[in-house]
Amino acid sequence: MNPLMAARAYAATQGAGETSAGAAVTGGPDFSQMLKGVMGDLTNQTRAAETQMTQAVQGQGSMIDMVTAVSSAEASLETVIAVRDQVIQAYQEIMRMPI
Repeated sequence: MNPLMAARAYAATQGAGETSAGAAVTGGPDFSQMLKGVMGDLTNQTRAAETQMTQAVQGQGSMIDMVTAVSSAEASLETVIAVRDQVIQAYQEIMRMPI
């Protein structure tokens, strides 16, 4: 996931908080589908970085392209880890709430 995709996902979720408490959000992307898409993008970027590294080792690729691909994959991984940490933190806060 690149910063543009993260900004679009954030913008898509902004409208969800404006509904009333009893109304269900319809027509929006399913959370599980969004996660699958993000993980698919992460996988694709990781594979692209691996391909670039292989080509650079074989002397066929550009060092700049390899560094760019690895940096993009690293940024995507850091984004996924940050989201995971926030989800875990939110879950822990919910579990601490009194019934």
